[in-house]
Amino acid sequence: MGLNVVAIVVYLGIVIIALTVHEFCHAWAGHMLGDVTAKHEGRLTLNPLAHIDPFSTLLLPVALILIGSPVVFGAAKPVPFNPYAVRYGKWGAALVAVAGPFSNLFMAIVVGTYLRFIPLSGLSAQILLQFVLINLAFFVFNMIPIPPLDGSRVLYAAVPPSVQDIMDQIERYGIIVIFAFLFIAYRFLSPFILSAVTGLAGLILGHPIMLQ
Repeated sequence: MGLNVVAIVVYLGIVIIALTVHEFCHAWAGHMLGDVTAKHEGRLTLNPLAHIDPFSTLLLPVALILIGSPVVFGAAKPVPFNPYAVRYGKWGAALVAVAGPFSNLFMAIVVGTYLRFIPLSGLSAQILLQFVLINLAFFVFNMIPIPPLDGSRVLYAAVPPSVQDIMDQIERYGIIVIFAFLFIAYRFLSPFILSAVTGLAGLILGHPIMLQ
């Protein structure tokens, strides 16, 4: 689909679904592991209004698309959780973290399997394929073990306290770290990220996927 209003609306619709389920699964995992923070904050819901942020979920990706940025980034409001309240300590916190990106992987597998065995064509096929690719991109990107991305929680649980202290320092800068990564390191890592996304998509769909 070309760069037009319909394409942007479809893209945002997919992103909102992907981020809503992603954040809900963080909240659900934390709740199941004994932390009630997300529930008290009204985040244990699939209502997109509880999770989307007008700037980072909507305005930012649209602006990046309109200026022709090679990197299009969107994010929801982070789900609050108390790592000291969940069961299993650091590994419990890691489970809460990976619940989000693995929900994106699950959605990609479900929709991709549907496309694999019930072939579609035209606009519907393009939209569902985009759904698969966007969810896989969220999965791969969020599993990168750089704070504050979700994958860093798995690394955090496995490394010694000295490394954890460094990761804590990095995480304090939050969104600044993400922007620095996207616009500095991403061009070096993007071939690996794209390979991971297309490789997973090919496995799910049963045929190679080429991204322009």
